[in-house]
Amino acid sequence: MLHVALLGQQVIADEEGGHRPCSSRGLALAAYLVAHAGAVVPRRRLAALFWPDSTDAQALTNLRRELHHLRHAVGQAPVLGAETAGLAWRDVAEVTVDLRVFDRAARDAVDAAAREDTAAVVSHGGAALAQYRGAFLPEVDDEWAVRVREDRETCCARVCSLLAEALARTGDPGAAEDVARRRVRLRPLEEAGYRALMRLQLEQADHAGAVSAYERCASVLGRELGVTPGAETRRLLDTPSLHGTASGAGPPDAAGGAPAAPGRAHGTRNALVGREAELAALGRAWRRALAGGPGLVLVRGEAGVGKTRLVGEFAAVVRDGDGLVAESGCYGTSDRLALAPVADWLRVPALRASIEGLDPVWRLEVERLVPRDERPDDRLLDGSRAMVDAWRRHRFVEGLARAFLQVGRPLLLVLENLHWGDQETLDFLSHLLGRAGDAPLLIVGTARDGPGAVDEWFPRVRATGAASELPLDPLSVEGTARLATVVTGRPPDDAAALHAVTGGLPLHVVEALSAGAADTAGPARGDLAAMLRARFDEVGPTAREVAALAAAVGREFSLALLVEASELDADAVVRALDELWRRRIVRETGPGYDFSHELLREAADALASPPTRWLLHRRLAGALEELHADGLDAVSARLARHHALGGRPERAVAAYRRAADVAASRFAHGEAIRLLREALGLVRALPPGQHRDEEELAVRNALAAPLNARHGYASAAVRETLEASVALAHRIGRRDAELSALVGLWTARFVGGAVIEADAIAARALAMVDAAPALAVPAHFAAGGSALGLGRLREGLRHFAVVAEAGDTVSLSVGSRPDVHGAGWSAHAHWLLGDDDRARETAAGAVAAARRIEHPYSLAIALAYEAVTHQLRDDRASVEASVAELTELCERYGFAYYREWAPLLTGWARGGRAGAESARRGIDGLRATGAFFRMPYWLTLVADIALRRGRPDEARAVLDAAIADARSRGDVWWLPEVLRRRAAFDEDPAALERLAVAADLAREHGSTALLRRCRGDLGARGVAPDGHVPASATGDGELPGARRHAERSPAGRRGG
Repeated sequence: MLHVALLGQQVIADEEGGHRPCSSRGLALAAYLVAHAGAVVPRRRLAALFWPDSTDAQALTNLRRELHHLRHAVGQAPVLGAETAGLAWRDVAEVTVDLRVFDRAARDAVDAAAREDTAAVVSHGGAALAQYRGAFLPEVDDEWAVRVREDRETCCARVCSLLAEALARTGDPGAAEDVARRRVRLRPLEEAGYRALMRLQLEQADHAGAVSAYERCASVLGRELGVTPGAETRRLLDTPSLHGTASGAGPPDAAGGAPAAPGRAHGTRNALVGREAELAALGRAWRRALAGGPGLVLVRGEAGVGKTRLVGEFAAVVRDGDGLVAESGCYGTSDRLALAPVADWLRVPALRASIEGLDPVWRLEVERLVPRDERPDDRLLDGSRAMVDAWRRHRFVEGLARAFLQVGRPLLLVLENLHWGDQETLDFLSHLLGRAGDAPLLIVGTARDGPGAVDEWFPRVRATGAASELPLDPLSVEGTARLATVVTGRPPDDAAALHAVTGGLPLHVVEALSAGAADTAGPARGDLAAMLRARFDEVGPTAREVAALAAAVGREFSLALLVEASELDADAVVRALDELWRRRIVRETGPGYDFSHELLREAADALASPPTRWLLHRRLAGALEELHADGLDAVSARLARHHALGGRPERAVAAYRRAADVAASRFAHGEAIRLLREALGLVRALPPGQHRDEEELAVRNALAAPLNARHGYASAAVRETLEASVALAHRIGRRDAELSALVGLWTARFVGGAVIEADAIAARALAMVDAAPALAVPAHFAAGGSALGLGRLREGLRHFAVVAEAGDTVSLSVGSRPDVHGAGWSAHAHWLLGDDDRARETAAGAVAAARRIEHPYSLAIALAYEAVTHQLRDDRASVEASVAELTELCERYGFAYYREWAPLLTGWARGGRAGAESARRGIDGLRATGAFFRMPYWLTLVADIALRRGRPDEARAVLDAAIADARSRGDVWWLPEVLRRRAAFDEDPAALERLAVAADLAREHGSTALLRRCRGDLGARGVAPDGHVPASATGDGELPGARRHAERSPAGRRGG
């Protein structure tokens, strides 16, 4: 069976998902014929269409070449009809084409609607939309392809309309709304789609949703076409329930004019000019939030365009309306801590009170980030523990979200410079929006144009419908003139010249006016840096000195920090900072100060020479240590940066390691990796020797855990780090560290399928347990796992018995309880040894133990192993029950690896086409993460599904792959069964010889269950249990070649 995908992609794939090689032009040729199925297209017309710039002869040659490649891609399927008159596409059973399936289903849906058959519309319309995964040939812009694309898009939009109406009639308004949204996404410039969506939302009393849909309609039409929604669309909003809100906190929209700025001392800040429309847009977003439609607005524009000014004005209006505002920012320095902006928000007094109102279980999670007395609990900052309990991240993030959502007031969260945001903060914002429900919450962020952290994140959030972008453009000539009038008190003599000088960027306008460039050809826009530096010529030398010190901080700063780090007396620092504040070079930020603009910070930093900057960083490091002596964790990343830039790499390394531990305690594994790699870079620059090796070993040992949490044990980064740790520890004689790294390396290699290599590592670790008795349990766990993988069943059980005795005294590096994990795995050994009842009881006992200790990750592991035990026992109902709970746990906590077991086992239990697709997803998931152990077992399940579907050739090929995989990796515990099943496809004597090999191997393993199966198959072919066969079977009554040709298992020896 082949699948040709032309909607949303362009590939030819086989049933396993493998892509058949075919050129883009060949696929386009096939697509043209498919789109015109039923018609014979002359060859010359095709040649001229696809190669218009070639001669007729060359174009026909090109056509023959592409047809040859296309026929090779589709194999024996007779889809290309070569008629005398030309070429045609033929539909055949063994090839499915999404475009053809879509066309038929769409036609059937339209016909069903014409005869008012609602059920058929739902059936056929749903089938059509399932095939329409995107535009026709999205990468081809030829005129014919564009016509087909537009035609099918129109057809899909019509199907969406019919299906949405049918679903609404059947009493499924939620599904109808989903389809209506899809129609809007498909045709965003057609008001009819928005009206249909709004009607569905109004029928469900989703007034906020209807307003949101209208606003999106107005925004798209205004931006793309320069028009407003029509009267029919506007009339949908003519219902009182859509206009009233619970609070008057929001600013009026554009029709009502811009809101007045809140009361401030006269002359302390210029009025906001030229941003009425943008301020109104923020006001509409705020009103939607008040009406139960939380969201995020990203204000985007180039540096100096006025993003901070706009958002600050909006925040002031919200405060005046009794809304709660929390503000923070991101910084482009290496000393950031993960989730620092979230911590800043939670320190706002009203949000502090919200934390106190949380249930203790959630309050404890929030205190990981914001300790009650700002002195962190060491238990919460144990980064290594956070690695073991990575599943707790979900609870941590949920606790943070609850602190914001139960504040009890309309809440505006402001986050500046999102382009520098850390991934953990961005992920939290996504989670918060997803949990917000109908909470009155609005998040407003700012970001510069150009590459940044938001590039991948924001489109995903916007796709959910919860976020929108508000582009901020430079001021027009008129707007520039208005701003100049506000700043100077008089209109500019030449507004056009001022606009040309400044590009309409408000910051540039203000600086140009200050520099006297308002009425001249003046400095070019690129000379803004010179203008900003000139600002510091207007202040005294002490103020410039303090400005350089503040710039070296790299972020917001406190007066206390400047006083502590400066050689000036406190009064001089205060006077200097006051001068900078009065000149609007710095501004207040709640508990501290910051530069009024990032560009001013850069200008201040340029005031210091490199030697002076080196000294400033040393002073700042000392000041931080003095001010935060009782809690260096909170400033560890900042301390590391200043020590590094101040020429103290060893102190910097220690601070980076502590900062990474803090990041890990917040489950910010990516941030922990970044910090530790900064430390590793500093270590590698130290002089070679014992001391450097010790420092590098400490950093690499710390790095392995977050790498595992982020990328999985099978990743190359984890393996390389652990291998380096083993080598370093061995070189400097650190046996305890060597053993610890060996146990981690065993996991990396074992999960990756290198069973023989892993067994050798486990043996090496076991031989060293006297060096670190605390690691004896992990070493025995490793040895037991390797032994079972290699078929040494009883040996594996002996090691797992040692593991079981440890109980809850230790956790494995993989994050599970050893008594639970070892018991679940032991159940498989018991079944292989022929003790079915004990296998079932042991698996059930592991699950019961995991439930008692209330450890979700251990429970997921126990359920996964129990499901495999049920599969071994051929108990399909029990498999599905265990997998259902396993799937729910993995989805709730984000567990990887075992999540991939679920579709494999479910697919085996259910069978059929759906089961085969499910199992294939599981295989693909395991391979994608590099998890190859048990692959022969998993492939056997895939083969079993294929055989039950009547696909013997496919089953045989999969079993051959399983045999090759088992022998190449030493993953042979299941190999007797793979060989037995493969023998079913052989004729005697090959089948008998393969069965004899399987029986020998099962006997060597002590695998009574598998040996019993082999003997049964041999008996069915007339071979007695002792291995003798009738003479008629082989000609001599024996199987002399069986042992001779058997590939011996590595089970009886370590290391292969």
